[in-house]
Amino acid sequence: MIGILGSGSWATAVAKILLEQPGTQLCWYVREPEIRQSLADHGRNYRYLGEVPFDPSRLIICEEAQEVVEQCDTIYLLVPTAYLHNVMQSVNASMLRERTIVSGVKGFIPETNEIVTDYLQHLYQVPAQQLAVISGPTHAEEVARERLTFITCASDNPDLAERVRQQIRCRYINANTSSDVRGIQFATALKNVYAVAAGLVVGLGYGDNLLAVMVCHAIVEIHHFLATIQPSNQLTIYTPQQLIPYGGDLLVTCYSQFSRNRRLGTMIGRGYSVKSAQLEMDMVAEGYYASYSLEKIRKILNIEMPIAQSVYSVLYQNARPDLLLRAWQIYKN
Repeated sequence: MIGILGSGSWATAVAKILLEQPGTQLCWYVREPEIRQSLADHGRNYRYLGEVPFDPSRLIICEEAQEVVEQCDTIYLLVPTAYLHNVMQSVNASMLRERTIVSGVKGFIPETNEIVTDYLQHLYQVPAQQLAVISGPTHAEEVARERLTFITCASDNPDLAERVRQQIRCRYINANTSSDVRGIQFATALKNVYAVAAGLVVGLGYGDNLLAVMVCHAIVEIHHFLATIQPSNQLTIYTPQQLIPYGGDLLVTCYSQFSRNRRLGTMIGRGYSVKSAQLEMDMVAEGYYASYSLEKIRKILNIEMPIAQSVYSVLYQNARPDLLLRAWQIYKN
């Protein structure tokens, strides 16, 4: 049986994808009692992607994460990073080491500033051969509407990557495999920071021309970061398939109307305080937490990332949003 931890929009979208395979049954940890009731009674997550129907007979809804770990041999982690550490502390670590874990989490663990697979290996001793990740570009709203989407399944274990690919392939999901587990996770976390930057550009009243320039600089910073943090695994792009989980995910997050990170930046650029923007959104913008972790990692690595640094200053040091534009002076020549 396949388990899911998480009940937000992306978790709901992944549940929909997995249930496209005939005979699949899901064991689903849902923290909110109102959502549990909605799924059990009406087959819908009333709060996130309420238009997606589920067959309640194919769902086992759990109020504790440990229940899912006990009943499933494959577990999809789809909890926002802000809450993942608390959820993982509630499960049996030794039992977790016996499971296959697929992470769809898009960011760093705030408590440790780690990507998810590093966190699971260091804190829970889950073997790398039992870990996989799935990456976008994958806005949940488009998955809900069954618009064609490309997903990359990455693992150090080629057989596991292929097994995950088979689990999520369907008429509107095209899935590929990769071995760059760490690089994809870092790129996925960083793109959320740059989506906040994209929102700041929009909120400040600049147009698509400047936004395109910002995205180009973001690509340079991401490549510099990846080359520094894993120098033995230099990212070389030969085909669109290889580029999708890096550049494709960045582009959709910076440009899409569904991007909550861009929305956060847009609101701040228009004059909202960081806190008031977060409260009005009522959804987790991973870029906020990723920015804090990235600043810690960047300092350890001693690398310059002007756009990412300026986003951190806006989010955590009460800097003016137009600081972002001044940061680009380092690229002037």
